[in-house]
Amino acid sequence: MRDCEKSSIAGVCSAALPGGGLRTAKMKPAQFEISFASSAFKAFAVLLLLALPALAQMGNVPIGVPAQDLPPNLGNVSFEQRLNTQVPLNLMFRNEFGQTVRLGDYFNQGKPVVLTLVYFECPMLCTEVLNGLASTLRIMRFDLGKQYDVVTVSFNPKDTPELAQAKKHAYIQRYGRPEAQNGWHFLVGDDANIHALTDAVGFHFQWDPKLQQYAHATGIMVLTPDGHISQYYYGVEYSPKDLRLGLVQASQNRIGNVVDQVLLYCYHYDPRTGKYGAVIANILKVAGLATVLILGSFLVFLFKHEPRPRA
Repeated sequence: MRDCEKSSIAGVCSAALPGGGLRTAKMKPAQFEISFASSAFKAFAVLLLLALPALAQMGNVPIGVPAQDLPPNLGNVSFEQRLNTQVPLNLMFRNEFGQTVRLGDYFNQGKPVVLTLVYFECPMLCTEVLNGLASTLRIMRFDLGKQYDVVTVSFNPKDTPELAQAKKHAYIQRYGRPEAQNGWHFLVGDDANIHALTDAVGFHFQWDPKLQQYAHATGIMVLTPDGHISQYYYGVEYSPKDLRLGLVQASQNRIGNVVDQVLLYCYHYDPRTGKYGAVIANILKVAGLATVLILGSFLVFLFKHEPRPRA
């Protein structure tokens, strides 16, 4: 009987001839498929083993810096978290058309709400907040006005509906989807209603008479459809993945898809950083389930393509 040495890469079989030479023949399709599948499975196993240490380290890496760690010379300026707090929905403001509205008019419609606090003549930070938000919203596949709304409230009682309308026009253009007109709202109000809202959400600011501008922190909030604070995102740039997951979670899974549900299972919102961090135990569970499914599929493939001995 001849000894046959098989090569899973080249897909050939070499057999020794009586005279000392070699005769090569191509492997049968079923044999080559099994050999190729075996190599692919080994490669997957190696990649999985290499990835596990990196996954284990993900939960220990700090993500971002809390924006409430502000310099002491800013006095009363802070942005403290009031998670699960009910925002007072009976507060009165004026919209970009000068109409008097209740804050509650933008809630209890089954959609989560992104709340931003800025003032419309801010020389720097407020513009960066709105620019960063608009850029993030453009990337997300959720449609503003359909799956969620945005409410931008000025904390300067001197801001006017005309300024609000100009800001809305600029950012709807920047967002690039004109149908979002009914989803992004710009509001102005008096001092009492402004402070009632900012105090409720933990946003504290102060007027700097020397610079003739407000000193304030930066960030956005995601609220549930009934007006409870769900999450804070600090800074002027916001991760599209984090904001999408935040909206899905705040909506109590009324928006999003199966992939979002898996990601929410594997990632947990960290209020210290305002970002989602990996939950290693859940990632390993998902990876384990995926491994079992791949192994099962591989075994089925082997049994279906097992070479049968010739009669």
